[in-house]
Amino acid sequence: MMARAIWSGFISFGLVSVPVGLYSATEEHQLDFHQFQRGTSDRIRNKRVNERTGREVDYEKIVKGHDVGGGEYVIVEQQELADIAPGRSRSLEISRFVDLDEIDPIHFQKSYYLAPSDAGNASSYGLLRDALAKTNRAGIASFVMRSKEYLAAIRADGKVLVLETMFFADEIRDPAKELGDLPAKSSATKQLKMAVDLVEAMSGTWRAGDYKDSYTERVKKLVADKHKGKEIVLSEEAPEATTTTDLVTALRASVEAARSRRAAGKKAPAKKTAGAKKTPAKKAAAKKSAAKKRAA
Repeated sequence: MMARAIWSGFISFGLVSVPVGLYSATEEHQLDFHQFQRGTSDRIRNKRVNERTGREVDYEKIVKGHDVGGGEYVIVEQQELADIAPGRSRSLEISRFVDLDEIDPIHFQKSYYLAPSDAGNASSYGLLRDALAKTNRAGIASFVMRSKEYLAAIRADGKVLVLETMFFADEIRDPAKELGDLPAKSSATKQLKMAVDLVEAMSGTWRAGDYKDSYTERVKKLVADKHKGKEIVLSEEAPEATTTTDLVTALRASVEAARSRRAAGKKAPAKKTAGAKKTPAKKAAAKKSAAKKRAA
């Protein structure tokens, strides 16, 4: 069963409009917890309550109000929010195409899939996707979803178009203001070289499947163990900061350990696939000969 679109509208670029649906591309690992009063089995529930009367208010009777100061609020209806930008909530208008590598990842917020919502216009969808893939470009667009305007980058990923919602420039905090003074460029040549060696020794190919959410698994185990009445085993302690005097020693040991792990990985014999045929000696020799000619 196909997922349900959380937004539908049109991608517009130039004079071309393509009907599309927007779908969530990701889901977070989350273990749901309810709230209880400590020492009881009484659930804690959140309610929308009128602060003057203390009575609960139905969601349909709630409107939005903006604080304009002095205890005064301007009440705004949902329909009024939709009316100030007619059509914007159905239009995903690309204003510019940019090199995908030029976008700082800090601007990316959340990923969504875009899919053609009309079979008759699927070819236009495919044309945009293939053009973006060939040029390594992203279409920069804006659209309105759930009463909020989003900046977005539309890029190709295999057979699908991916929309990345983005932070606007004024939503990115200035690190100098937020964090104060940061360390200057390193002048310790020996330490920097060892740090670079460590980075190189620990470098490898990005494979998303290599990484698992171990914390969620620990939380599930904690719940299961408590349910069975088992003893709770504490996890390892947090590491301590490396002092300046120990930095060189720690770097050297880290480089050696990383190189040893890499060497051990290379020496590990490849597993034979069951039923795999052996290459005849003549064929193997022919392959080696061809390889030597190419090298020459």
